[in-house]
Amino acid sequence: MAVIHLTKDGFDKAAGQGLAMVDFWASWCGPCKMLSPVIEDLAGRYEGKVLVGKVNVDDEPELAARFGVMSIPTVVFLKDGAEIDRKVGVMPAGSFTAVLDAHL
Repeated sequence: MAVIHLTKDGFDKAAGQGLAMVDFWASWCGPCKMLSPVIEDLAGRYEGKVLVGKVNVDDEPELAARFGVMSIPTVVFLKDGAEIDRKVGVMPAGSFTAVLDAHL
């Protein structure tokens, strides 16, 4: 399953049930580009278990504000629509899998 690009219109429906990992990013952000392959890999590894989404903060400033995203990349982890954790900055895949595995 590919990464899902989320917008404010479909966000709650898509990320409101089960476990979700949402990457807040922008096209001009160098660290975001570095993190992108990790996010893509995790989408494949957790297919069918975790919704892996991306939110472009330039296109969706309301979602960024709703989640208090001040720096990018920020990855927010949600369970049934409620935030359970977040990671800010570029990190190795293990930082994300630890959170995902603990909540599956």
